[in-house]
Amino acid sequence: MEGVVRHTFCKAERLCGKAANGLFVGSKSSFAHPYRYIVKKRPALDQDQASVSVLIVVPKRNVKRAVGRNLLKRRTREAYRLCKHNLIEKAQAKGLHIDIGLIYSTKEILDYKIIDNAVRAIVEKVGSRL
Repeated sequence: MEGVVRHTFCKAERLCGKAANGLFVGSKSSFAHPYRYIVKKRPALDQDQASVSVLIVVPKRNVKRAVGRNLLKRRTREAYRLCKHNLIEKAQAKGLHIDIGLIYSTKEILDYKIIDNAVRAIVEKVGSRL
């Protein structure tokens, strides 16, 4: 089973709790429509279970109904899950742990294709800046 890429998004790859608060301090922010994204790099520690952690936020201010917020988070997770492997390989090769925050910043619910293109562009930008 060597060389097979598994497209999973496990709990260790999700940024939550107190670690999410640290993402907003001393990190770099940028914009790729429809996301504002925040990236924080640090040396990988032994206790890190994943080399890349992601926080996905859809503010209630932008999308009022929970159904819409959940739909956008699901689409974002799916897009990230399918394109994360190059970023993980680069982070492991450099011995880094990367925290990424994806903040949805438009009021309309966009199609999956637009979300997928935006997430792929963000992952490529973060990977190229390592």
